[in-house]
Amino acid sequence: MIRIVLADDQALVRTGFRMILDNAADMQVVGEAGDGAQAARITLETAPDVVLMDVRMPEVDGVDATRRICAADDTGHLRVLILTTFDLDEYVYAALQAGASGFLLKDTLAPDLLSAIRVVARGEAVVAPSVTRRLLDRYVSAGTGPTVSSTTLDALTDREREVLGLIARGLSNLEIAGRLYLSEGTVKTHVSRVLTKLGLRDRVQAVVFAYECGLVRAGAR
Repeated sequence: MIRIVLADDQALVRTGFRMILDNAADMQVVGEAGDGAQAARITLETAPDVVLMDVRMPEVDGVDATRRICAADDTGHLRVLILTTFDLDEYVYAALQAGASGFLLKDTLAPDLLSAIRVVARGEAVVAPSVTRRLLDRYVSAGTGPTVSSTTLDALTDREREVLGLIARGLSNLEIAGRLYLSEGTVKTHVSRVLTKLGLRDRVQAVVFAYECGLVRAGAR
């Protein structure tokens, strides 16, 4: 059973998401919050698998709440999925840096929402390549966010750098395997090593890192 906390300042939105989740046999809503501070508190009290986090909430927003949750998560098992609209890109980018495992648009279809939650609950990340590229093109190229020294890449082998670059372009493990003529299992091992060596939480942070350190340039394919 995947345990979920819903965080959104609009009660009707939470009700809509709850109805979807309640119809999934493998999911259970264990808490709801109307602001970021409450979301962080309830999350740390109930230790869910996934938090569906709205970005724009009163007092403490979703970015700060995500930062609090990820900083206090000693297990590394809590996952935050950001809920957003296209006009909140700057908040989403900040949330990814804070430790979120991905983001969904609020008009995401129910089957896609459930699928994304299951992916994140398995410890993976939800990366929407087109939207991620739009975010990074706009904010990394503008110089927002911390600068990462490219010397950090020295910890990676040439093959691992290649895999990281393809992750940043939004390719799945299967697509990377096809591009590099490797087995999917081998690619999975490379991805795991990249995350471990760079101290990254998941693929989403790997994407951000690759752009910030200059391995991939904004707008590149």
